[in-house]
Amino acid sequence: MSIAVEVGQVVAARTIEVTRADLVRYAGASGDRNPIHWNERFATEVGLPGVIAHGMFTMGSVVNVVTDWLGDPGAILDYGVRFTRPVPVPDPGHATLEVTATVAVVDPAAGTARIDLTVLGEGVKVLGRAQVLVRL
Repeated sequence: MSIAVEVGQVVAARTIEVTRADLVRYAGASGDRNPIHWNERFATEVGLPGVIAHGMFTMGSVVNVVTDWLGDPGAILDYGVRFTRPVPVPDPGHATLEVTATVAVVDPAAGTARIDLTVLGEGVKVLGRAQVLVRL
C-alpha cells in the first residue's frame, strides 16, 4: 500500500511538552548524563539559559510525528537535522515544541518523499534542515 502526497501538503502536526523528568529518563536510557541536562547551576555556569534538552532527545521526539503518520517506523529511510538553538526546560513546568511535517519533494519513480519538519520551541526555530526521507 502506498501513500499519496503532494508537495506543500502538511501531513502531520503536533505539540510536544518536554519536562525535566523526560530528560532524566533519556539520560538514563542514552547514557548521556551531562549535567547541562539536569543541573541548573552547572548549566548557567557554562553560559546556558538553564537546563537544556539533549539534542538527540529533541531530534528523536519530533520525528515521531512522521512515524505516527506513516504507521511504520521502518518506512523512514534517512533523517537528519541541524541543531540551531538549545531547548531550555524550566522547573517547574515544561518546554513546548511545535512540530509541523510538510511534504517538500516527491519522487514517484522511487516511491519516496522528503518530509521537512518545522520545529519551534517557544516560537523560535530550534532545528534547521530537519529532513526525513520516507518510503511511501
